[in-house]
Amino acid sequence: MIELTNVWRVYQMGEFPVVALREVTMTIGDAEFVAVTGPSGSGKSTLLQLIGCLDRPTCGSIRLNGIDVVALTDAERTRLRLDTLGFVFQRFHLVSLLTAIENVAVPLEAAGVPVVERFERARQVLREVGLEERIHFAPSRLSGGERQRVALARAVANRPSIILADEPTGALHSVDKTQIVNLFRRLNDAGHTIVMVTHDLEMAAIADHHYELRDGVAREASA
Repeated sequence: MIELTNVWRVYQMGEFPVVALREVTMTIGDAEFVAVTGPSGSGKSTLLQLIGCLDRPTCGSIRLNGIDVVALTDAERTRLRLDTLGFVFQRFHLVSLLTAIENVAVPLEAAGVPVVERFERARQVLREVGLEERIHFAPSRLSGGERQRVALARAVANRPSIILADEPTGALHSVDKTQIVNLFRRLNDAGHTIVMVTHDLEMAAIADHHYELRDGVAREASA
């Protein structure tokens, strides 16, 4: 479960404070699929960074599975990210010099998974996203949709309970987008909690809950 209570994030830009998030309170249950939409600059990516322990709130409380993440040390936050969170980005962030299977194995290495198990698990998740025939391809030899599927496989390789996705279909054409939508549905059906930031209202429509962010304020969208 993800719980945010009265979360603020204020950045100091020279002499002037810039409020990215204000009084954000939301609860996301286990295995829920939540979409967050809003215009550019509304605080969507900031929200995802806070949930993902990549940033700390100026004030307020954030709890993941009952753990007060604000109180954790940097090392504890890193461990929590490895064990609990999977990240999916719009621009994939694959390592160009590594093959698909090597890219998926990177977080497993960081988590201390033995090398044989690491690559077997990487092969398994790539098979699950339909890329078994592409495991030895570098990102430059993959389509945009295939690269996003590698990124999804990498995100779930550590078997995280929570998947955080930042504009996961923003750079994809319609066929690739449909494949990614189906993968997210399957992951959610398998019990993963998903928090997805998107500009795409069609993507937001597949979620269980839809929040709109405007000027740093989050409100649940009307059905």
